[in-house]
Amino acid sequence: MTKDVIALTPAMPDLSTLLAGLHAGGPGLGVGTLADGAVVQLCAPDGRPLVSVEAPILVQVPGEVSRLLGGPVPEGPVWWTEARASTAVAEAGRLAGSFAGRLATVLGGSVWPAEAASTEVVPLTGDVSAAPLPTGTAPAVDVLTDSTAVIIQDRPLVALTSWLADALRTAADSGRALHIVTPPGARLSLPARVALRGLPNRWVIQHPVHGYYDGLSGAVLHWRNGGFTPVRDDNGTAPVAAPFTAGIADTGERQLLLTLRTRHPADDDLVLGRAVETCFRDLTGVPPGGWSTAEPVNVPWSVREVTALARSRAPRSTLLTVVSGPGRPAIATVRVLRTPVGVEEDTTLAVGYDGGEEPPWERIEPLASRLAAEHGLLTLLVCLRAGRRDLTVPARLEAPPVPVSFTLGGREVAHHRLGDGTGGRAAQAWEQFRGLVRAAR
Repeated sequence: MTKDVIALTPAMPDLSTLLAGLHAGGPGLGVGTLADGAVVQLCAPDGRPLVSVEAPILVQVPGEVSRLLGGPVPEGPVWWTEARASTAVAEAGRLAGSFAGRLATVLGGSVWPAEAASTEVVPLTGDVSAAPLPTGTAPAVDVLTDSTAVIIQDRPLVALTSWLADALRTAADSGRALHIVTPPGARLSLPARVALRGLPNRWVIQHPVHGYYDGLSGAVLHWRNGGFTPVRDDNGTAPVAAPFTAGIADTGERQLLLTLRTRHPADDDLVLGRAVETCFRDLTGVPPGGWSTAEPVNVPWSVREVTALARSRAPRSTLLTVVSGPGRPAIATVRVLRTPVGVEEDTTLAVGYDGGEEPPWERIEPLASRLAAEHGLLTLLVCLRAGRRDLTVPARLEAPPVPVSFTLGGREVAHHRLGDGTGGRAAQAWEQFRGLVRAAR
């Protein structure tokens, strides 16, 4: 039984509907709140959380629900109410399904996954008081040690949800690593991949035959000293799990990757988000479909609203996710930074292509010139890599990106062609890129 269940409804669940859903366990269970009421919890009689429910989100971006959930799902504006069940209690998954099923029944919506939905009362039959998590632990965390917070996810696509973003912040603030454990077939969204980049955080695959291994490097792992660490041989080398390199086939799908930094004066007239909007328009033909600080991306695109949020958080940085609408897959992460010399936007944009489709190479140099002239471009690196058109990250070996061009902005724009994106010249292209970076310092 799944541990994450989502109710998708045409109307916002009000308090009475939420309470009706929370009676899925009968009158003997209690209700509590976290995060100033943003999270509602169904609790056992001793207070242990069984199901945590995030505040409903209105998803207004076309295509966003199917991007994250796949299959036949409602694509109009829809209220997304996510329930996460404790993995420590056998009945918790059924409770989450009954909660979501009751919301969908009352409001005329649907449940993901569909087989989890019910309206049954789920009584507790076992002891739920063993090994409770410390008070204040993020609701998404399943195991907490002195060094590591562990999240167990069994959904096909692990996205950078508000649950996960909160767990990442909480783990970092407490000096812990965050390890996400999934089955072999799971994938990461691009924002989740960016958020988990680099140690001490880790994506852990639990394989029924090959045990644990790292979903991004393939290194065989084991549980030691309160966290997942690589297994090493006598030479200190970490072996790679066989499934990580098995069955690799070139489907012809590719991803165009842009990494750019822009800088703006920190004045009252500053409008953020225009650089990434220009990239979307030039490479996909339309502006972004929406933006948010987590997934699902629920708010229609607006540079005014992006700017207002970043201003309200300054001088702290702001990390945004920007997505396309239906059609050409494109997704970007934008980090807004206040620096001593101005306001900078670090953007990573990926655009997906089928086999046989050619990226619009003729638009790259004019795009770079426009970014430099109008949006304060400092640097732009363009790469091509073999990868899924839907821009998700599978737990298997993938070819690294190959540099195609590098642009230095400023007063005198310098656009350098590095290659054609084929793997044959990858080493030379990267060496040429490093030489350009050294010369620019």
